[in-house]
Amino acid sequence: MDEKFLYESLGKKIKDLREQKNLTQEKLAEKAKLSLDYIGKIEVNINKPGLKALIKIANALEIHIKELFNF
Repeated sequence: MDEKFLYESLGKKIKDLREQKNLTQEKLAEKAKLSLDYIGKIEVNINKPGLKALIKIANALEIHIKELFNF
């Protein structure tokens, strides 16, 4: 699995999970204490989130972090 595929898949997974939970990007950003711009750029594979950001996103989505990598 190459890096580009990993980050593309991760962004799509975060977007899918966010939409399943009926959250806007703004609400997810608020819950995760990250910027709206940052969340948006993760979802379209412009930003490559680090572990701290992924933990915050997983917590905001109320999931275990490993679920972000089920793709």
